[in-house]
Amino acid sequence: MAFVKNIFDKNFIEFASYVIRSRAIPDLEDGLKPVQRRIMHTLFQIDDGRMHKVASVVGDCMKFHPHGDASIGGALVVLANKGIFIQRQGNFGNLYTGDEASATRYIECSVHPFAKDFLYNPHITEYVPSYDGRGKEPITFRAKLPVVLLGGAEGIAVGMSTKILPYNIREVIDAEIKCIKGEKFQIYPDSFTGGLIDVSNYNDGNGKIVTRAKFDLSDEKKIVITELPFDTTSKELLDSIDAAYKAGKIKINSVEDYTTDHCNIEIRLPRGVYSKDVEKALYAYTACEKSISCSMLVIKDNVPVVMTATEIIKFYAQRLTSIIKDELEYERGSLMEDLHARTLERIFIEERIYKKIEQMTTAEDVDKAVKKGFVPFKDELIRDVNDEDVERLLKIPIRRISLFDINKNRDQVTAINARLKEIAKRLKNLKACAIEYLNGMVEQLEKFSQLDEKNDTRYIDPKLLTRQTEVTAFSAVDIKTVVKRDIPLRYDEKGYLGTKVAGGREIIKVTPYDRIFIVRKTGIWGVQDVAEKTFVDQGMFYCNYAEKEIINKVLFTVIYRDPKNMQCYIKRCRVAGWIMNRDYSFVPDGMEVLHVDTREKFKFELKYIKKPRLKAEGASYKAQDYEEKGLKAGGVRIDTHEVESIVIELPDDQKQLFTE
Repeated sequence: MAFVKNIFDKNFIEFASYVIRSRAIPDLEDGLKPVQRRIMHTLFQIDDGRMHKVASVVGDCMKFHPHGDASIGGALVVLANKGIFIQRQGNFGNLYTGDEASATRYIECSVHPFAKDFLYNPHITEYVPSYDGRGKEPITFRAKLPVVLLGGAEGIAVGMSTKILPYNIREVIDAEIKCIKGEKFQIYPDSFTGGLIDVSNYNDGNGKIVTRAKFDLSDEKKIVITELPFDTTSKELLDSIDAAYKAGKIKINSVEDYTTDHCNIEIRLPRGVYSKDVEKALYAYTACEKSISCSMLVIKDNVPVVMTATEIIKFYAQRLTSIIKDELEYERGSLMEDLHARTLERIFIEERIYKKIEQMTTAEDVDKAVKKGFVPFKDELIRDVNDEDVERLLKIPIRRISLFDINKNRDQVTAINARLKEIAKRLKNLKACAIEYLNGMVEQLEKFSQLDEKNDTRYIDPKLLTRQTEVTAFSAVDIKTVVKRDIPLRYDEKGYLGTKVAGGREIIKVTPYDRIFIVRKTGIWGVQDVAEKTFVDQGMFYCNYAEKEIINKVLFTVIYRDPKNMQCYIKRCRVAGWIMNRDYSFVPDGMEVLHVDTREKFKFELKYIKKPRLKAEGASYKAQDYEEKGLKAGGVRIDTHEVESIVIELPDDQKQLFTE
């Protein structure tokens, strides 16, 4: 047991932590899962302005990712189809039809300059050794845009999952600008394939949406599906329509799919059937409408956290100013070093310090001579001269010294100082810099969207810049309101109940989506789905629709006998709730149920067991004389005599036992 406990306490926890943080859940910092981050890191490393075979990229990525090539290739295709991260060349699949991409050896890719702009800056990115220690990979990229919203994410980990819907990039940038300015904002998901969404229960990313396909009903004899719901392909839609047709849920004549770079599915209707008649049925029985539950679970500070879309935007608004500050400070540091180096070079050549080392015989003497030569010019220097500075000066070629242009050096120094002043100014107003940067990103997007799609791989689809999904309000179609209860539920003398029972008598009419409430002769009751044929035993007392507004009104009167003393008890109660496919009993264990009735008023007679001194043969009672009690309450003893049988006063119409 100690070994098993160690497995759960250590190994399982480690595995769960690995799956959550290193596989399935995206990091808030850059919105990427580890495999996606490693793909982008590989593309940044090999970027030379030309396309690379995807198979080659996958091979290079395996240096950082300890998994198979199939998972890397699949993740790369998904990332490429987001439209803003990777330039594509070849068949990367079809988001509308669901067609898969070609093999990795036939397609090419490279990092998109837009992604390189907002995602990549090696100078301020922290790197760690790869899994085998042979290379370095980023912990996270310093992303300037909320990638987790732009691309969406989906993943299942141990004990948790994430489902983040994609957002429109322009709306996200606008929201980030408003957040920086301190203005109110609100954003909703947007799908490249269009469709309709109801966000009334979205809860800012942690609720659910109802999504629908968009129909063209201009022709009453034809329905054209022009836009797809979220996370749906035309193939999935066609399969669901075919299944609904075969099940008899919808009436159609033919379906033709003309989908290419936009959705176009034509549904032709038979004679006597019109588009308005089929519209609701398509929403009810096919993938034309579906509900999607969302959860914005991300890794923040190495811990899984549930956030909202608003919180993510606010996080990135603050983070953007921080990233810009780090970039400016790094640039300032680099310029200061450059300025220092140019100042040293000018003094070294102008003051002929290099002449003072000609007579030196040791490296130590040379070093001292150079440093001593700069002492009179200490006020002109940014910092003290170190050994690295000396080494760099000594490596200046003679040709460069002889051709040294003082004016050119002065102009370069002037330019550096001008840039340093600009950096200092920008550091004092980081919010304005952030807004300027975001506006520049919008301009970049518009520029890329105007390129020639066929001849320039930097092309970005204009659909990504404008909202494709229409936000509206509608109620999900309740199947019960569409389908008619026209299937007879029959019960035969052998004790079988169902829609496929031959013979017997009809109890009620049902639909395949109904649930039924059954009371067996043993007093056992329960709720189950409508079955084609199920055994409920002979002598079933009650059967009706399992709807609370119906069952709650029914007063059940149960008369039962104790087999030990043969005395009878009565119990009157109502059923308020239940769990599906679970058996309940009206009476205690071991009791014998004699009768179950749903009438509020009726008479019954108990027949006593004949005994020598017992003159009475039985006694009559009224059910309404006994009070209604709770479902879990015990029954009330009717009298103390031993009962042989019971006679119930029944009306002529026996169907009251089986219906409301």
